Amino acid sequence: MLHIIDDEEVIRDSLMWLAKSRGIPATAYESGKAFLTALDGITRSHPQGQCVLLDVRMPDVSGIALFDLLSTRGLTQVFPVIFLTGHGDVPMAVDSLKRGAFDFFEKPFNDNTLMDRIQEALTASEQASAGAAINTRLSALSGREREVLDLILEGKMNKVIADKLGISMRTVEVHRAHIFDKMNVKTAVELARLLK
Repeated sequence: MLHIIDDEEVIRDSLMWLAKSRGIPATAYESGKAFLTALDGITRSHPQGQCVLLDVRMPDVSGIALFDLLSTRGLTQVFPVIFLTGHGDVPMAVDSLKRGAFDFFEKPFNDNTLMDRIQEALTASEQASAGAAINTRLSALSGREREVLDLILEGKMNKVIADKLGISMRTVEVHRAHIFDKMNVKTAVELARLLK
């Protein structure tokens, strides 16, 4: 989902049309404030594939201030920000990129180059979301489950794991079942694929 935040209606409409022409779902906001109001709902309803196309100069909440807020909340990996401005300068662009912006475009811009970068940002967002989801699942494992997980990933059988950890085979089976359940997989092969 592309989130277009620009205070100029003509620009928003043009960017919405451009996104539609590439098959990219998009929503437009007239201000940073409007986007912030919608943000919690966005993260729940669209957990993957986000990109923020952000005008630098806007009333109320500037693009830079909104970017800083997203950075503070640790959201710039899941919501990569591409700045779009008619008033940018080289130091501003360099500073934004150093602080984690995905890219910086000056108006007028090349439509195809911008849309290509948006596609790349959406892909990066999907990868970041998937990685965060896996880390959340891993953090739900107990210390013993992590030990069993590591041995499963080494290809060890239940009996070998039991001997190595000094526990019964039945306990290993229980841990294995919990691991598969928490990681949302059915086999050791799926588990290995998920964590490669």
